[in-house]
Order: sequence, then C-alpha cells, then structure tokens
Amino acid sequence: MSTDTTLEDVTPAERRRRRVRDAIIDAAETIFAADGESGISMRRLAEAIDYSPAAIYKYFDSKEALFAEMRELFFERLIRRMDEAAEEGGPVHVLCERCGRAYIETALEEPKHYLMAFSNWDKENAPDENTYAFAAETNLKEMVVAGIERGVFREMDPAVASKCVWASVHGLAILLASMEEFPHGMPGSEHVTRDAVIDFQTNMIIRGLSAGTAPA
Repeated sequence: MSTDTTLEDVTPAERRRRRVRDAIIDAAETIFAADGESGISMRRLAEAIDYSPAAIYKYFDSKEALFAEMRELFFERLIRRMDEAAEEGGPVHVLCERCGRAYIETALEEPKHYLMAFSNWDKENAPDENTYAFAAETNLKEMVVAGIERGVFREMDPAVASKCVWASVHGLAILLASMEEFPHGMPGSEHVTRDAVIDFQTNMIIRGLSAGTAPA
C-alpha cells in the first residue's frame, strides 16, 4: 500500500532503486498480459530491462514475491475504480450497483490479472488485512451499513452480507474472465449479452439487500 513518503524525502540511491523496481514490475505486467504466469522468468525480465538475472533477485527474491506485488497492484487498481464509481454519488443502492459493475469491468479489462489475483490464495499466501486485497470487502461492508442506517437495506449482519455480495460478484467476474463465450456462446443464449447479465446480477443483489424501499 502507499506510504506518506514522497520522492523528495528519499535519497538518490533510493530513487534509482524505486525506478528499477518499477521497471521490473512494468516488464512483468507486460509479459504477464501476453503470456500469463508461465511466460515470466527472471531471465526474461532481466532481458526486458537490460539487467542481469542476479540483479532482479536484489529486488524480488522469488517469482512468488513478484507475483504477490503484482496482485497487490492489481487490487489497488480495482479499488481505485470502485472508489471512482462511488465518488459519482447517488443513493446507496445505486452506489452499490455501480461499484459492482466497476469491479466486474476491471476483471474483464485485465482477466489474466484477475485470475492470478485469486490463485494460490491459501493460509500461507493470503494477504494480510492491511492490503488492498481486503479493501473491496471493507468498502462494501461500509456501504451495507450506510444502507441499513438509511432504511434502504433491511436489518442484517453487515459482515455476512458484504461477504455474500462479494462472493456473488466474484463468481460472475470469474466466469466472464475465464470463459470468453459466456454467456452468449451457450445454446439458446445467443441473444444474451454480458451487459445484460451484469445489470441483472447487480440489480438482483440489491433486491436481496433491499428493505423494500429501494427502486428496482
């Protein structure tokens, strides 16, 4: 996550280190977008930025460490998109629908990154609660609480509701990110567009939370 330290506060050596580190990540992002995880190797990264493989290890001691950073940067972009959607304002139920669409659209714009972001997510590799990886669910819980307080959403446990909403949106995002032909490629669904499914899904979620006062 970002810190309060600016480039003016650090030494020239540290600025150079940051530039090299950013170059490594940029190269890894480019390779990953084209060839996925299997396309990334320390040697290929070194060739891309004209460094030696040994130099790469000074910044990332393993591919796993590099992937962890790439995941965090993806989640940061995801949260930024959701924050931008929320900043447009409007009733709570509209904000929730808009943020849900922003989440799914980000997954569709960077499908490989989205799939990687949730790969190898176990006890050993799971990010801690202070990372961007958990910020989406935290923001969602705050929106649920706001909806309950305003009488738009029914009384419920916000922690349960936010996780269920996240699971629902994530499920659709995974389908769309991993199956190019979903949903229109399925028999009898040739007329069904992705936008229609996203709209229906997000609206269905809001209806499930609604106290009966939110418009459809």
